Amino acid sequence: MNQTQGKVQLGKNGVTENFIISLQSLFKKNGNVRISVLKNAGHKKEKVNEYKEKILNGLGNHYTAKTIGFTIVVKKWRKARV
Repeated sequence: MNQTQGKVQLGKNGVTENFIISLQSLFKKNGNVRISVLKNAGHKKEKVNEYKEKILNGLGNHYTAKTIGFTIVVKKWRKARV
């Protein structure tokens, strides 16, 4: 099963309510979403992890995420993850 992967960039505004809403609409068509953290959003590992936590809190418990460099990969699951 080949799942499509959506791509979005995270800029200087950070994780906003509108960003979470746009992520949710991307997940209607994609199983995974790759979020590129741009330099003006803060290029520090701690900041990227902070964004990851904010994104997971905003999306809910059907999602998991991992960071690869300055990229956050978020995956949607059918069942809630604990």
